[in-house]
Amino acid sequence: MSIDSSEDRSEGGADNSWGQGGAPPGLPAHDPAHPVESAVIGRLSANWYRRAAVKRREPDLDDLFEPDRPDCPESLLPFRDHPTYLALDEDTKARLRAWGWIAFNKNIQDIEQRVVNPGFALMATDAFETGLGESMTIAVTQAMVDEQYHTLMHLNASAVTRRRRGWAMPDAELPLGHKARRHQERLAAAATPALRELDTLAYTTVAEISINAYLDLVADDTEVQPINRVTADLHNRDEYCHSSIAAEIAKAAYTRLGPEHRRAFLAALADGMEAFAANDYTTWHRIVELTGVPGGRRMLQDVAASAARRRLLQDFSGLHRLCQEMEVLDDVPFDWSTVSVG
Repeated sequence: MSIDSSEDRSEGGADNSWGQGGAPPGLPAHDPAHPVESAVIGRLSANWYRRAAVKRREPDLDDLFEPDRPDCPESLLPFRDHPTYLALDEDTKARLRAWGWIAFNKNIQDIEQRVVNPGFALMATDAFETGLGESMTIAVTQAMVDEQYHTLMHLNASAVTRRRRGWAMPDAELPLGHKARRHQERLAAAATPALRELDTLAYTTVAEISINAYLDLVADDTEVQPINRVTADLHNRDEYCHSSIAAEIAKAAYTRLGPEHRRAFLAALADGMEAFAANDYTTWHRIVELTGVPGGRRMLQDVAASAARRRLLQDFSGLHRLCQEMEVLDDVPFDWSTVSVG
């Protein structure tokens, strides 16, 4: 098995020494000489009960905020090339981009808390009888600790945006994110506890293997607010390890399923991929309502109805590779031609 459950997780995982920036075990690997990375990690450790005693004051996140930078990339706005959006004044565009960043963070928090950690909790108790043993249990439990840090990291990033922009933008005004909402709907419709567990396994697998591509939408944009880009990048480093954990468990669990449960798992996997690829128009409808965009509802209806509109998430190479390894590529009811798999 490719998962190393030891304390060494240098391959994109969390740093488990006290040597990097005085951070406690479980925090994402980071460069203590990088002022923005150091500030993000410093805020996490300061809020965690195992915080380190630092010898010098770390730069505050608010001090590193650059007000002239956009809060999220234009690529996150499904209406970015619509005439209604293009005609808006710059202040309204800025508010929409700020709300886009708040929604991005909330979506990740909803996924971590409503999908991934419940899935990891099932894995940690070997609900799928994988037989992978203690080393995998330790790796999964460590991943659950990581996910709490990720949630806190994105909460911090949203908080500094609100403070520096002077706009309230509360999470509570937004609906549950589309991915977590679709997972919730599947759980409610599942006929048996076993099918609910398979739904959660499938959605957790999709989340952990596709989250890198989702975070890259911000982490790879050099024009966006540095705090936001670094937050996405730091989170991304842990997820390379988590994706291999999820893949190993999915493969082991699938080999032990009967034909009916295999079909159910693959159907849930495809549904999860559809959910993770999609733009969250429910959330965007709420945002344009909150910002009072003239013609905003019609704008979103136009965009959603456009056959040429691209999916938000395009890179499904990790999930395509997993399905190849499981020898189920042709059995998953998903149109691979609509995404990138290379």
